[in-house]
Amino acid sequence: MRGVFLDDHTLGDGDLALDPLRATLDEWEFRGTTAPAEVAAALHDVDIAVTNKAVLDSSVLASATALRLICVAATGTNNIDLGAAARHGITVCNVRAYATASVVEHVFMVMLALTRRLQAHLAAVSHGDWCRADRFSLLDFPFRGLAGRTLGIIGYGELGRAVGNMAAAFGMQVIVAQRPGGPTLAGRVTLPELLASADILSLHCPLTEQTRNLISARELDCMQRDAILINTARGGIVNEADLAAALRSGRIGGAAVDVLSEEPPANGSPLLEPGLPNLIVTPHVAWASLRSRQQLVEEVAANIRAYLGGAPSNVVTA
Repeated sequence: MRGVFLDDHTLGDGDLALDPLRATLDEWEFRGTTAPAEVAAALHDVDIAVTNKAVLDSSVLASATALRLICVAATGTNNIDLGAAARHGITVCNVRAYATASVVEHVFMVMLALTRRLQAHLAAVSHGDWCRADRFSLLDFPFRGLAGRTLGIIGYGELGRAVGNMAAAFGMQVIVAQRPGGPTLAGRVTLPELLASADILSLHCPLTEQTRNLISARELDCMQRDAILINTARGGIVNEADLAAALRSGRIGGAAVDVLSEEPPANGSPLLEPGLPNLIVTPHVAWASLRSRQQLVEEVAANIRAYLGGAPSNVVTA
């Protein structure tokens, strides 16, 4: 059987061991990247395809007559036409829970940096303010801790739950929003209630038609003036221009975003404009610890072995 990894460059620059994947099939082709116009040709006579971001749409799948399994090297499957895959008898599997620890660590890294005003303190030391101070402790930037504060979570799956569990260890109160567009669930609060109550808001929901621009000017106006927004989910969930305006006007206390609506942001973003206060932007790396990326490779290999063994795992359907 033949396999192709369409975009292994998205997982790293040679720092991962791909042996678990190589061992699953007789023949592999590892392509660093595959341009959209080249995807159909790359799948010719291929039985199993692995993709992270390469798009497999209906026309591509119609021409991939040998293809039987698509392994998405991620949790999200929005780059796969799941309906077309089903019509052509192609199984689609994803990988789940591989980056939980990495994302949780990132969330609390930026949460602590913003709440304890790390950037301001570092800048003050760099500028010599501490050297010129008239007391041992530079208290120019008052801050609050996490204990006793309220964390609001939108998206309470694997990642949302893990962030909530860590918040409890810090002595925080956790509230969870009703699922956007979903049924009413016990113990959840409405989005307006959550926005009004949360000191810190952390997003962990998928990008869907119900969640696109979920946080825009109206929602930001409902948040507390010193509230912090953290987005490690998908860029399109937050309206970037509205968030930039809210930060610039002091409407909210701060934000940390690891995702943008365009990645890489070749055409810029309102959140990359200079001078935005209390903003941390990281380049979609919350998921990307070395351990998480290696585990991702191993889980993809496990999905292939399960499929070949007649018991596919982590199957995704339309």
